[in-house]
Amino acid sequence: MLQKRVIGILTWREGVRFEEPDYLRKLVQKGQKLGAEIYLFSHQDVNVPAKKIKGFIPNPNGGWVSKSVPWPEVVIDRYRRRVKEYIRLRNSDLFFFANSPFSKKWRVTNLLASDERVKRWIPETHIYDKGLVRNMLARHGLVYVKPGNGTGGRSILRVKSSGKDYSLSGRDKKHNHHVTRIDTVEGVEKWVKTWVEEQRIRDGNFLVQQGLDLGLLRKHVVDVRLLIQKDERGEWAVTGCAVRMGENGSATSNLHGGGRAIPFEWFMSKRFGGERGELIKQECYQLAFDVANTLEDYFGRMMEFGLDIGVDVDGRAWLIEVNPKPGREVFRQMGNMELYNKAIARPVQFALYLARNQARFLSL
Repeated sequence: MLQKRVIGILTWREGVRFEEPDYLRKLVQKGQKLGAEIYLFSHQDVNVPAKKIKGFIPNPNGGWVSKSVPWPEVVIDRYRRRVKEYIRLRNSDLFFFANSPFSKKWRVTNLLASDERVKRWIPETHIYDKGLVRNMLARHGLVYVKPGNGTGGRSILRVKSSGKDYSLSGRDKKHNHHVTRIDTVEGVEKWVKTWVEEQRIRDGNFLVQQGLDLGLLRKHVVDVRLLIQKDERGEWAVTGCAVRMGENGSATSNLHGGGRAIPFEWFMSKRFGGERGELIKQECYQLAFDVANTLEDYFGRMMEFGLDIGVDVDGRAWLIEVNPKPGREVFRQMGNMELYNKAIARPVQFALYLARNQARFLSL
């Protein structure tokens, strides 16, 4: 009988409370169906001298069961908190990881903005500093102030010059909606300074980014979430994409903030016509492949990226953000369970591919 491949999923836990437990439960169950021995573990579960790990698997009745498990051949890193114990483990050579460590948003944006393959898709972006919002508003009329280490649409502020005054809207750290109008640019600078101080996430910096006219629908922010993943042959493949439509008046399209998901082809053909909609899709796919390959050149082997892409009123695609540990709820919310299941299966399929070919990768 063939021995099962052993896959570990590194994640944060406190007691038996895990981050993103629903997704991780599905990931482990998918791995079990694919014939792997697969489990969750955290930094405190590794016994290096004994080369043993305390792993967690889903209990059929809910919750998690822990047991001693074999050392993993491949580890999928889903840890989303930068605690020192995790960083120490991540920088050690104890495990063969499916995905390399990534960098802060600002460094990633800088790398992409200076790379010939992808710079045409990157909006102007700078680290927040005094006077910068005024200068960017003079050039673009619309800017976004956002945390360099944020997720879920939190702490993002939209600032728009509208005639004689300025409109500001955003969601704070607790997802509460804020809207205000200010009649001087000095007042805007002061308001933004307070926002940055109060909405800072841990010790992260803030970015000021060129605003794009993504008003494809009146009173709604619209963008595209695209998921590109390595497949069972170890090659990049676009799993799928969807349009996210923000809540009426919201600064972002994020699903946490009341946004909803719409099929990409249907929306783009309605807005731009079938032929132009297909060309926009091809550009989004090209952007995704070029960004994935570029980032892999910089950071080493990667497994998946969630890309937030803005399509402006002229049909031009722009890269807004890259997430190396993306969610996939957009497909479920859209009602496409086939894509949702594929998005869950691919990380395990790629990890199994690596386990089978590990000797080749270790010799590179």
